[in-house]
Amino acid sequence: MSRKRPYKILIGGGGTGGHVFPAIAIADALRLKDPGMEFLFVGALGRLEMEKVPEAGYSILGLPVTGFQRRVTLKNFTFFFKLLVSMIRSRRIVRTFDPDVAVGVGGYASGPILKAAARNRVPILIQEQNSYAGVTNRLLARSARTICVAYENMDRYFPADRIVLTGNPVRHNLLSLPRDHKQDLKEFDLEEGKKVCLVVGGSLGARTLNHSIMKGAEKLDRDDLQILWQCGKLYQKEAEEMVARSGLKNIRVVPFISKIDCAYGAADLIVSRAGAITISELCLIGKPVILVPSPNVAEDHQTRNADALVARKAAIMVPDNLAREHLMDKMLKLMGDEEQKKELSKNIVQLGISDASQRIAAEVIKIVD
Repeated sequence: MSRKRPYKILIGGGGTGGHVFPAIAIADALRLKDPGMEFLFVGALGRLEMEKVPEAGYSILGLPVTGFQRRVTLKNFTFFFKLLVSMIRSRRIVRTFDPDVAVGVGGYASGPILKAAARNRVPILIQEQNSYAGVTNRLLARSARTICVAYENMDRYFPADRIVLTGNPVRHNLLSLPRDHKQDLKEFDLEEGKKVCLVVGGSLGARTLNHSIMKGAEKLDRDDLQILWQCGKLYQKEAEEMVARSGLKNIRVVPFISKIDCAYGAADLIVSRAGAITISELCLIGKPVILVPSPNVAEDHQTRNADALVARKAAIMVPDNLAREHLMDKMLKLMGDEEQKKELSKNIVQLGISDASQRIAAEVIKIVD
């Protein structure tokens, strides 16, 4: 590719690790294809992307945009003002950066910045992570040149001639297999010879998973079991106090796991929410999984994501409203069932797409080229 200036790629979205890490993976894949490309990320102020994107070596600007609350709350009085300010700033960002293509990965900031790009006639690529398309992406699809999806039959929501099945990008360090199991255990001060259950509720933690462990803590007092528990920063103090009171020595509490590849490598069983990117990662890891979908997401898309795996006997699902009573029992039962664990592992790994970020990068190149 030869032109007077480098290609400029605008990437909008974020909010959680499920949006941020795929966005970084796409940028990394594009940079490998063309090291001269320039990137600008646009995220939401105060959210995870404002920390993780600069750590990955990319520039980012923040918008004051927030999510609209489904319950009556004072926060909704400021929602429309923040959205208006975000739209004005987005238009200024697009005019100043002058991108060749805008990529939307979902999250609060995706709507304003992609809408502004479309109004400036910047070609748009959107990435829909879930099996049920969100409202923002359905609206943006009208202006999108390409729509990258992770599930089949997405022509229910998008024009079929613009859909490309790419899968969801995952963090590149998850692809470096096989792993050194002993080293992965050592990373979290876990003992060899004992089974490890990883409980991870996303980058922000999950109240239901945390309370399920707290309620069933006495059942975890076993010499053959260890729990690696990512509780989230907001729940760290509560979780640590519970473990201290219980006297249990086989529970490792961490607010956030940066070396998630090591955590996956150490685990014999994984308990997780059912975010789209998390599921994409779990499909590549190939470990037995229990999914507890969050009910607090748009259109209950996590349940739909989990259903897609359960239908293929690739995961077990425990509904959120039953988790406090039954999750620990389900986990302990599965941990002792070697045949079912083998079946789940065999089926889930068949659903993995390891080169999703490269596929999406190729679609971006088609647009700018």
